[in-house]
Formats: sequence, C-alpha cells, structure tokens
Amino acid sequence: MNALNVLGTALQACSYAPLTGYFRDGCCHTRDEDTGSHVICARMTEAFLVFSKDQGNDLITPRPEWRFVGLKPGDRWCLCALRWKEALHAGVAPPVVLAACHQRALIYVTLDDLQAHAWTGR
Repeated sequence: MNALNVLGTALQACSYAPLTGYFRDGCCHTRDEDTGSHVICARMTEAFLVFSKDQGNDLITPRPEWRFVGLKPGDRWCLCALRWKEALHAGVAPPVVLAACHQRALIYVTLDDLQAHAWTGR
C-alpha cells in the first residue's frame, strides 16, 4: 500500500507492539470497508483510555479472540478518526504521531488540530 500521511509524505508505521491497524499490519492503512476509519495514530493516555471505555469502547481489556492485547498509557494505536475528534471536544485527545496518521484523517479533523496534538517524543 502506497498511502500518504497527513503531511503528504509516505505513511509511517504506528506500532508493531502492540500490533495495530485495521489490517493489523502496524500501520493506519484503511479502505472503504473500514467504517470506523482507523486512521489516526495516537499515543495512549490514561485520560483517553478511560474516556473511550466510558463511551463503550474498552481499549484496556485484552481480547485475544480479536488479537487484541489491551492498551496501556504510552502504547501507540490506530484510532477511529471520529473517536479522536470526540476526545478532542471532551478535552482528552491523546497526542498523535503525524507521520503515521493516514491522510484520510483530514476528512474528519483538521491538520491544525492534529498538529496542536502532535507527539514529538519516541
């Protein structure tokens, strides 16, 4: 897949441990069947994980039947664009890895919002 990120360059990997992405390939690749648009690579925070669980999407509890190990603060994960946008409006948006956010994220959120929440660490 030759996807671009929100910066207009080649899409970078989000995470291999835990293995993320709609395709579980480590990247925030997407296609039309990905109705959740898992296109925003974010670094998990405690506040976001609690928020997501309160919204009915428990990202903390492992679900081995889905190859899901459960997330903890510091993990990177391809989030649904609209969930990230909800978290933004609630004041708990986790930081994002711009180079690993698929360009389709810009359908749902602005580059300015993503840049304002850019994670610059490793």
